[in-house]
Amino acid sequence: MNMSKTKVMRCRVGTGEVVKSWKFPFGVCRKGVGANSIKCTSCSLWIHKKCSGVSGKLSNVSNFHCTKCVRCSPVRFEELKEISLGTDLRLECIGKFCYLGDVVGAGGGAEDASTARVRSAWPKFRELAPILTSQRASLKIKGKVYKACVQTVMVYGSETWPMKTEDMKRLERAERMMVRWMCGVSLRDRKPSVELNERLGIEGVAEVVRRGRLRWFGHLERKNEEDCVSRCREFEVAGAKSRGRSRKTWSECVKTDLRSLGLKKEQAQDRVEWRRLIGGNRPTRASAETRTLNWK
Repeated sequence: MNMSKTKVMRCRVGTGEVVKSWKFPFGVCRKGVGANSIKCTSCSLWIHKKCSGVSGKLSNVSNFHCTKCVRCSPVRFEELKEISLGTDLRLECIGKFCYLGDVVGAGGGAEDASTARVRSAWPKFRELAPILTSQRASLKIKGKVYKACVQTVMVYGSETWPMKTEDMKRLERAERMMVRWMCGVSLRDRKPSVELNERLGIEGVAEVVRRGRLRWFGHLERKNEEDCVSRCREFEVAGAKSRGRSRKTWSECVKTDLRSLGLKKEQAQDRVEWRRLIGGNRPTRASAETRTLNWK
């Protein structure tokens, strides 16, 4: 192991921190803040006196921490820049790292990964711009080149992403800009994206991500129950659970896809039938049986 290239990433960044995700700057009771309030030094939100637990004048209190921050006792990982293992060995602390083209962030989720794929897809699109934006090339040719060289870069590794709505919108915004550029239209023309995709003969990035996720799910379902890749889906993380809704998981994305298509996970045992059900151009059972006979 090359210790000079080794880095450390802790996956509990922001645990227990109160995030300002509402309209008014209240912190505990979720009501509008009046004049008789005090600011929390941890979450930087204003707290009513009746919710603060302070007796007496608020002006006499310094370095106040609200009940949520005291209960959660957040870990400020950003303050830790490096770890010392000796007199000469120091390991850098990072918030994300890239592994085989996929970005893993300390906060979890697919935000860092989707952002990295969009940043990788745009240089590839500009590299092929003489073809994709040419007026001499047909739209069908542009669609085939885009699907093979740009869209595949954008959705690389998305089979395992626990995608939120904003992560999918990030991919869709980038694709719509590319599609309008290839078709030579602008937002003023008010052409729907579905119509432009039909002109190019391509599928939307949301459909491609969904099909890839279900294809990977079917692969895991057909694996042996003792296989470590399949068993890791049932692991339960020990420890205390923070307040509020838990982070969105990959299994929740799969359940949403199955519910939208009216599928059951038992149907994934038949590989050819499963590929037909999740959509796209897939080999038929007859062609699969013929290929199996040729291999034998």
